[in-house]
Amino acid sequence: MGLKAILSKVFAAWVNKDISNIRNNSLALQQKTFQRLIEQAKNTSFGRDHQFGEINSYEDFKKNVPVRDYEDLRPYIDRITHGEPDVLWPGKPEYLAKTSGTTSGVKYIPISKESMPEHIKAARNALLGYIHETGNADFVNGKMIFLQGSPVMNKKAGISVGRLSGIVANLVPAYLQKNRLPSYKINCIEDWEQKVDAIVEETLNEDMRLISGIPPWCQMYFDRLAAKTGGKKINDIFPNFKLFVYGGVNYEPYRARIEESIGFAVDSIETYPASEGFIAFQDSQKEKALLLLTDSGMFYEFIPAGEFFNNNPTRISLETIELDKNYALILNTTAGLWGYSIGDTIKFISKNPYRIMVTGRIKHYISAFGEHVIGEEVERALMSVANEEGVVVVEFTVAPQVNPPKGELPYHEWFIEFGKKPANLRAFALKVDKALQKKNIYYFDLIEGNILQPLIIQSLEKDAFINYMRSQGKLGGQNKVPRLSNDRKIADELGRFIS
Repeated sequence: MGLKAILSKVFAAWVNKDISNIRNNSLALQQKTFQRLIEQAKNTSFGRDHQFGEINSYEDFKKNVPVRDYEDLRPYIDRITHGEPDVLWPGKPEYLAKTSGTTSGVKYIPISKESMPEHIKAARNALLGYIHETGNADFVNGKMIFLQGSPVMNKKAGISVGRLSGIVANLVPAYLQKNRLPSYKINCIEDWEQKVDAIVEETLNEDMRLISGIPPWCQMYFDRLAAKTGGKKINDIFPNFKLFVYGGVNYEPYRARIEESIGFAVDSIETYPASEGFIAFQDSQKEKALLLLTDSGMFYEFIPAGEFFNNNPTRISLETIELDKNYALILNTTAGLWGYSIGDTIKFISKNPYRIMVTGRIKHYISAFGEHVIGEEVERALMSVANEEGVVVVEFTVAPQVNPPKGELPYHEWFIEFGKKPANLRAFALKVDKALQKKNIYYFDLIEGNILQPLIIQSLEKDAFINYMRSQGKLGGQNKVPRLSNDRKIADELGRFIS
């Protein structure tokens, strides 16, 4: 065992005290965070507009601060991007994380000097927590790769602007810099396919031990490594590869194919980072759910997902959540986001400690007929049948077909790219449909009442989703294909890839 591995175990034991504090004292940590946020921001423009000086409780806060999405908060953010200080948080942001919005175009998410270290700390603690639990520290002696966006920064009103992953790439601790790949030059390549090819060349003969990224783009990297080496498994190319770190999407639809590419079931850590803050990470190999980070400068609120679009939805703090219930996640942060709907839905698996699973996007659902089918339901229905039958799913998305051309009953149309196809596609579709009916009573009623016919699966040609994302200028980085759409914009584009 190398010196770095020995030292990392000592550091991991120290960090585990912080992680244990989160596990054991989340409610107290949230109350402390709430009070600090209000106190620090009371003299900002937002704080004065919303009478922060008069807020003494969470009930006061809810009365004074409405829930907002980016578009609602944009007048304040526009003032920041024009150089005004003390708008949402004291001073000016250290960075603006540039993201793509579905309705707002480009979004600029403020990251402050207080919030930025929390991103780094959470990523670090996820790895150190793994070392402390498992004793596996050898990966720190080899190379680590983070498949991410370009670290090139621009300026807007004197504030550095870039993708979150690119911002973080500039702040990797010095003790990891020598181990980290890709190199800065290659990381700056904007074209994703050129970048992946360059990364393959740069890493092919390196001692890669940790690989991190969004699963579909990691799969693309694995595929190109295999093509370069005549079909070798990743375990043969990188025999010391031991840890896969991922986030951004549910891993389960990708797990079988990724593990097939690797050659064995590698240890993995799921993380939940966002431009708005690092929200949770998997703190145990014995648990699939993620530990909610309650000491990271964010005060969390939750709205039952079924009420989110109501005029006056229920709005609660951590102490009154219920298990196994879908909530829209609302953030209040040390970067000045207040009552901010991040757009994700989560559910709690446990309260002691508070562990969550990400279940989808609040605006990504199908309810063309009142069924309100959500991402978690379609993913679990599909993967339960696929795993049972040995079918490999590369990628998929679902959309309603409201007006079938032949006058038949409407249906949900599934567009799936298979790595290994089912022997009988229609029989497979019927099994998936039955599984979905069990998960969503409204969908069951619509099928039973002959309002909908069972779902129809369109099998897509190889690389259909890569080609679709390329055509949209969204290949690679943090871009993801929505699992569900309530319209047919994506479905109509994918129609040209039906095999």
